[in-house]
Amino acid sequence: MPIVTWAGIFFVVWWVVLFAVLPFGVKSQHEAGSYEPGTDPGAPQRPLLLIKVGATTVISAVLVAIAYAVWESGIIPFDRIPMPF
Repeated sequence: MPIVTWAGIFFVVWWVVLFAVLPFGVKSQHEAGSYEPGTDPGAPQRPLLLIKVGATTVISAVLVAIAYAVWESGIIPFDRIPMPF
């Protein structure tokens, strides 16, 4: 497969993993007991987005690397999988 295809796969996997990682370690203002005026009490106190973006990138890179290894090794013969169209 061309590198552009793998970049597209990485892009999709990255977003899926991001939405899976976002809730980890989040403490709402209500849980912390400190409210910022004008915000919802359920809003996160410290979302730690840069750490989550880094973790998302690493996890996505590992998942895509595993998929690439499976593709190149031929463990699963993708050309023999029946397509619905």
